[in-house]
Formats: sequence, structure tokens, C-alpha cells
Amino acid sequence: MDPIGFELFKNAIFSIADEMALTVFRTTYSGVLKDNMDYSTGFADAEGRLVAQGLTLPGHLGSVPTAMESIMRHYRDDIGPGDVFIMNDPFDGGMHLPDIFVFKPLFHEGSRIAFACTVCHHTDVGGRVAGSNASDSTEIYAEGLRIAPLKMYEAGVANKTLMTFIERNVRLPVKVFGDLRAQLAACHIAEKQFAELVAKHGPELTKSYMRETIDYAERLTRAALEKLPDGQWSFEDWIDDDGVDYGKPIRLFVTLRKRGGHMVVDWTGTAPQVKGAINNTLSFTKAASYTGVRSVLPQGIPNNEGVFRAIEVICPAGTVGNGVLPAACAARGLTGFRMTDCMFGALAMMLPDKVKAAGDGGNTGVSIGGYYADRKPFIYVDFTCGAWGARPWADGLDGNSHMFANMASHSIEVTETEQPIEFLAYEFVADRAGAGKYRGGVPFRRDYKFLETEGVLQVRSDRRTHRPFGLYGGSPGMPSENYLNPEGENRVLPSKFTMTVKHGEVFRHVLAGAGGWGDPLERDPAAVLRDVRNELLSPAKAAADYGVVMAHGEVEAAATARRRAEIRAARGWREVPAVQRDDPKTGTDHVLVPAGQQENVVCP
Repeated sequence: MDPIGFELFKNAIFSIADEMALTVFRTTYSGVLKDNMDYSTGFADAEGRLVAQGLTLPGHLGSVPTAMESIMRHYRDDIGPGDVFIMNDPFDGGMHLPDIFVFKPLFHEGSRIAFACTVCHHTDVGGRVAGSNASDSTEIYAEGLRIAPLKMYEAGVANKTLMTFIERNVRLPVKVFGDLRAQLAACHIAEKQFAELVAKHGPELTKSYMRETIDYAERLTRAALEKLPDGQWSFEDWIDDDGVDYGKPIRLFVTLRKRGGHMVVDWTGTAPQVKGAINNTLSFTKAASYTGVRSVLPQGIPNNEGVFRAIEVICPAGTVGNGVLPAACAARGLTGFRMTDCMFGALAMMLPDKVKAAGDGGNTGVSIGGYYADRKPFIYVDFTCGAWGARPWADGLDGNSHMFANMASHSIEVTETEQPIEFLAYEFVADRAGAGKYRGGVPFRRDYKFLETEGVLQVRSDRRTHRPFGLYGGSPGMPSENYLNPEGENRVLPSKFTMTVKHGEVFRHVLAGAGGWGDPLERDPAAVLRDVRNELLSPAKAAADYGVVMAHGEVEAAATARRRAEIRAARGWREVPAVQRDDPKTGTDHVLVPAGQQENVVCP
């Protein structure tokens, strides 16, 4: 095989997948796609094996192969030119109902050579709650329209029965069909550009190059795994609850077994599936596992089937990581993000100098839906996250999406123009990042003021009880908080809920702070001072956590030395703890208690 020709082909196929992603971005209707960028594109060979994935969401890494397996299982001998397939059924290749897959087979002279692949999170697919992603649904049948693998187009002719069925079962058909057309446009772009590649190389060489692209990724992955230490490492973390059985924690447990060029990610020991809608499909658990492993491998390895061959993922059926019917899974994103952080915990035991502490908890889902006075529906869907755990070499990132999401933030101005919502605050919150030699990322809060007469507010968040863990001496981040009317009644809300909101009411969400890495007493006092001057840390918290004493806006060296000695004596460490889930003793009366823990939680 011509290595130069292969390199040119490989980069061309990757560029097609990226161009598909840009096409969705340019042509989509809904904010969850054009702002959050909650979608993915890819390219598969004639047998449905993923060859390339566009640069969008790591959360979809395991989704296309699983979905393609379902399409091939149902239609392998019934795929023709002009066909387009659609599906979203979590129990037949999908992930959760808002994520709709669209696949288009690509042909050359009547022979199938490839598939163009897209998956987009749609604003609404029906169900009991606007936005179709409530965490307190208790079975799949309440969550919305469940689409089995079907032909959306057959020989170029649209399936009008299916289109009508979708139109009558979603709240915003204009947005849903607009976004489906964006997926079709991306597939059309792929078809056109791929035809040019086939014309240049010929069909047989094109097929050979696609096989080699997958094999190439497998060789790189196995070679990279060979350089990592062999052994076994386990890690445990907890989700606070499922939004139905409040206060009942849900165990996540992962064991990594690595030998040579092969790694097993085993989720045996993870809790049984739950009533609430946070159950994962296996494909999403795979995506969390792949993302964790990829984070410690070199850059430049293509995201395709070859990577997945070297990483075996095990998760028993009937667990929260691999739900079975009738498991509700609309809010399964929360579990996927938390499983990614659990992966980071296990990998940190394997590679202490390469892996970050826990982030803010994944992403918080906020949806607000209802009707205007003329009964026209509105739906606002936002997924927000913004604090990375501290790294062994640097502070955690502030205001940056979780690694599993790679999402952008909604424009305040655009949202206020399109939705009956006013943002009163979008700002960093001081004293909430986990302390460490390198501190965790600083979280933010958002205040949403509702402007219509009445609506339904649905929130999916976590890290209220089980805080983001710190690593190797680092402290955990502060917990998340939810409030209704913070400047008035200041009612404390649970981490997951669905409730009615009225005109003028304000919902406040505060993200959890990210965990720290390393002993806080080893942090450079100048870095502590910089955080105080930037209003990310108060002087009192600087003294309590870091032992850095300030006067007149400057560090007092002698007082700092004494304070740090007091903290060392108070905590009495014989060795630096590998994982911290609670604050260490610091020998001070200064205790920062989040307002959300000062009074009883009132469920809406």
C-alpha cells in the first residue's frame, strides 16, 4: 500500500466527517445543537464499522458502532441506493430518545461502499415533560417517541407515514424536522465528497484504505497501551440519588485490567438499574470508558473501530450502566459523565502523574417548557458544565466544558431573544474550588428568570452529597446547589426535580466545584494571592485551606509559615491520601457551609 496515498486518503476521510459536523452546525434550528453542539458525525464502511468520527462529542464515541450493528441486523440484505435509516430506540442500538440517528448508505455503480452517520440531540421527542429528558420518569414509555430502526427514505422516497407520526408526537415539529434536515444535509455532503474520493482512487482501493484506517488505529492503540504499566486498579464513586428515591446513593465501581496491548474496563459491582431516568445504555457506558482511556493515550490516534478493538468494556445487564426494559434513560447523560470521572479515578491510581481530579459532576441539564398565550409551545434545553478537576501539573480549567461533552455555552443574548427567559447572573462563584497544590476549576452560577405565565422546570444535577473528589492530597470541591427565588424565599431544591414555575420566579443553579490535586500547603502563595485578587478565593478561605495569611492585600510570610505548621499538625497525615472526598482537618474554626446545607431540602 502506498503510504503517501494512504495518508492523503485518511486525512480526506477525517475531513469529510468534520465537514459533516460543520454542516449540522450551520444548518440546524435548535440551540442544543447550534450552541451546545450536542451531536456527532461519522463515516462507516460497507459493513457498518466506524472509520472516522467528526470532532464533536466524545460522549458519542461508542454510539455509532452500536447503532450501525442494529441497522445491519435488521436490514443487511435490504439496503439500496436512496435509502436513509432513522432510529433512537435505546434498547435496539440507541442511547436515549432525544438522540436520533440518521444513516445514509453510499453506493458506487450499485455497490454499497460506506455509510454517512449522524446523531443529534433533538429539543423534544414528546413524552411527559417538555424536552424529553426528565430524570424522574420511571419507565421508557413515559419518555417520548421510541423509533425502531426504520427507513426514513426508501429509494429516495420519504416515508410519509413515519414523518406524520413524528410530527404528531413532538411539541416543536418545526425544530425537529429542521434538525433532521440538517442531518440529511450532512449526509448529502458526505455522499458528494466521498464520491469524489471513489472516483479518484477507485472502489477497491477505497475499501482497502478504509480497512487500513481501522487497522492503523488499532495498531497505534495497542502500541500505546503496551507502554502503560500492566496490572489491575479499581475505583468507587457514588451518584447522590436517581431523583425518585431521594437520598439513596447509587454505586459506580470500575476495575481496569491491563496487559500488553489490551485493556479491560469492567463495571461489575456497579449498582442495579434504578427507578429514575439515569440508567445508561451499554453504548454510553462504552463511550465513557473509551473517553477515559483515550485521555491517557497519545494524540493522533483516529477515533474509530480500531481503538475499540483494543479496549474491552464489560457491564452486566440490569445495572445502572446497562439498563434493560423498561428502564428509563432520558437523563442518562448524568451517569455517563459520572462514569467518566470514575474512570479518571481508576486511571489516577494507575498513572498518578497523568490524570486529573474529579470535575463538577458532568453536566447539569436544565429544560423549561410551556405555552405562550396563543398556545404556541416553547422549549428551552441547556446542558451546562464548567469546572475541570485539577491536573498534576496545573490548576483545573475554569468555565470549560467537561471532557466527555466538549460542549459550547448558549449565548445569553440569543436565548433571551428566542425564549421567555431572562438571565440575571452568569458568573464564577468564589470559595468553591477544591484546594490543592493545583486547585480545582472554579464553578459558576446561573440565575434564570421565567417571563411567561406558567411553565415546567426540569433539572438534572448531582454532586450535592458526594462531592467531586480530590487526588493525592487535594481537597474535594464544594457541592452543587439549587434554589428557587434566591433573593426572596430562597427555597432550597433537590438536585433532580420537575416542578411548575410561574411568571417572575427565579431558578438559581450553582455548579459543584472541581477537586484539587496535591497538598494545598505546597501551593505557591503567589498563586493563592492571585486567586484572591481575582475574587475566586476569599482571604479567610485562603488561610483556612492553604495556610496563606494576608494583610493589606499582600502575603504575610511569617504568619503563613506558622499557619501552615498548624494545619500540618491538625490533619496529622502519615502519608498523603490518594483520594479525598471530605475536607481535611485544618485546626481552624473557619468552616464554609454552603447555604444549601443550612436548611432542610424542600422537594417541589
